[in-house]
Amino acid sequence: MAERRVNVGWAEGLHARPASIFVRAATAAGVPVTIAKADGNPVNAASMLAVLGLGAQGGEEIVLASEAEGADAALDRLAKLVTEGLDELPETV
Repeated sequence: MAERRVNVGWAEGLHARPASIFVRAATAAGVPVTIAKADGNPVNAASMLAVLGLGAQGGEEIVLASEAEGADAALDRLAKLVTEGLDELPETV
């Protein structure tokens, strides 16, 4: 299983707009990805309700994971998006 542990770069955490940006990127990743708080249960990263339900705060560690073949590149892109707290999807997503 491929995994990335990163800290949330959005000051407001994964709420509203940042969650929407993240979910769109996770959906576009082309592989199933889960997201979890460092000590929590993983949820579907492509589900807006699941991501909002995490309640991930700015600076908090989260875990992105996937069992799909070739998931490393997708997880790298998602990890970069989360850590940098980007306001829009980069064209590489």
